[in-house]
Amino acid sequence: MAFCNKFGGLMKLSQTGNVPVTSMIGSLRYMSTKLFVGGLSWGTDDQSLREAFAHFGEVVDAKVIIDRESGRSRGFGFVNFSDETAANAAISEMDGKDLNGRNIRVNVANERPKELIVKKMS
Repeated sequence: MAFCNKFGGLMKLSQTGNVPVTSMIGSLRYMSTKLFVGGLSWGTDDQSLREAFAHFGEVVDAKVIIDRESGRSRGFGFVNFSDETAANAAISEMDGKDLNGRNIRVNVANERPKELIVKKMS
């Protein structure tokens, strides 16, 4: 369902000329390759997260989410792979495994509902 929503939104924007085709294709390409990684230790940073997942395939981006007020990790992050095969292998191998002293959860990232984004921006 998230794929259909994203694709429909991108198609509407592309018809208005606001989104280049390469951007649209890039957005679709990364949809099934973005992973949510939960249960991270406070000491895990972007680089160590990238290194933990790099042997499954090309990591396009690895980001630990940081609390704005404290500057400390919120305990979760996201890893983007260049292909779906690598992402699936990472899920299979890393879900429930130990990373920096914590058992992590790894699954396909869900797209954030638009209502939450609008409320946060208000």
